[in-house]
Formats: sequence, structure tokens, C-alpha cells
Amino acid sequence: MNSKYFKVEIEHKIAQVYFNRPSKANSLHMEAWSELKTIFTALSKNDRVRVVILAGEGKHFCAGIDLELLMSINKLKDLSCQGKRSEKVREFILTLQQSISAIEQCSKPVLAAIHKGCVGGGVDIATACDMRYCSEDAYFTIKEIDLGMVADLGTLQRLPKIISPGMAAEMAYTGRKVFGPEAKNIGLVNHCYPSKKILMNDVLKIAATIASKSPLSIRGTKDILHYSREHSVEDSLNYMSTWNASMLLSEDLTEAFQAAVDKRLPQFDD
Repeated sequence: MNSKYFKVEIEHKIAQVYFNRPSKANSLHMEAWSELKTIFTALSKNDRVRVVILAGEGKHFCAGIDLELLMSINKLKDLSCQGKRSEKVREFILTLQQSISAIEQCSKPVLAAIHKGCVGGGVDIATACDMRYCSEDAYFTIKEIDLGMVADLGTLQRLPKIISPGMAAEMAYTGRKVFGPEAKNIGLVNHCYPSKKILMNDVLKIAATIASKSPLSIRGTKDILHYSREHSVEDSLNYMSTWNASMLLSEDLTEAFQAAVDKRLPQFDD
């Protein structure tokens, strides 16, 4: 997969996607935001991929939005009409939101492997992933508050559904750094590891386990988890019954049962 600002590797049904602007702390300018959306839209449809790992090259995971891109919004002040200025700003925000939402909407589970800085938009991106893992030196900060801004790309919408609303509010109001061990303690990440190397090795093992499962069932499980997060238990159970009515009697189910009878590992088609 051709990409200028990301490194993408696909092997053994696992796609490893790396932010690849290390000289800029993996901050994202407009071209990178566009690539982010394109990559995850493509991976969602790629039958060779069953699970995705998102990580960062260099010193940091992701420093969020490139400050030069953020400052470029000031050019909109040249527009004489307040309404048109507001319209352009809204379009800009929606474009970046859609790039992050492409991660959440990817039909394959996305595992974030986070080391060192996960700042501002990096937190927006991390919260859009299905699971988060980090090294002890990782830190998470909702930096927008220190820039006189309100975080606008998904953190305030997704983070309170991952950790307690009170802790999410504390992070958002103070902009303080939450380091790896605390991130594990408050439920922001699943596990915290001593080093980036151990982090990447273990996340790869988790991804391999997911990749060995029925791809139809994994995609369905992600769909159901996302639906249930936004709906009542009653509505979610009804949706679940409809999903399984159409998907339960699959070749994957037959293979899983036959593999159990034969005492072997199941082999699922892509």
C-alpha cells in the first residue's frame, strides 16, 4: 500500500500501520490526515487483513495536529463574511473528524500500541481504536486546553465511554500528562509494558490471536460492540438477533465445529 506519511506492512493477516513523520513527532498535516482516512478505508475492505496495529515510528506515538496546519486557519480571517468563515472552519473540523472516524468504522479491530507522546489529536486517534496498549513511558495529554481550544476531533465524545467521566473531565480541564501506569489504572489502556519492544511484541501476539479467529465473527463482534455502546440493551439484543439470523449459519461455524471434532486448529477463509 503506497503511503508517504505512514508505513504500512501486511503479513500473516495483520496490518501494521505506523505514523511516519518522526522528525515532526508524528504530528499530522493535511496530507497526512487525508492518508489516514484512505489507509483505514482501504484496510476495512482488504480481505487479506483481519486485524490492524497502529503505532508510531521514532520517539513518539503521535503529537496530533501539525501546528502549522492549525495556524493556517488564521488565513480564514481574510474572508469578510463571518458566516463564510465559520462555514470553512466547520468544514475543516469535519474533514479531520472523518479521518479519525475511519479508524472506528474500520471493519477490522484496531489495536493502538502507544509509546512516549500521545498528545492532543493523538488522544483523539487513540480513543477511536478498539483497544489501547502502552509502554510505561507513554503519556496521554488533552493538550487543546493549553492552546485555548476545546478538543474537537472525538476525545470528548469517546473518552468518557472508555474511562470514568470524572477522570475524562480532569484530563480535559487540566491538560496534565497521564503516564502509562496511571493510564492502565484508570482503564485508558488494557496493559502497560516496561518498554516499547515488549509492548510491540505482546501486541503482535494479541493481534495474531485475533487473526486466527473467524474473520466473519470478528467483524460481527466489532459491529455489535459499537452498536451496543450507543443503544439500549433491549435495542442491542434485537439488533443482535437480526445479525445472527443472517450470519450465524456460516461456513466459519461449520469449520469451527469440524476442527473441534478433528482436534485441529480451524482454518477460516478470508
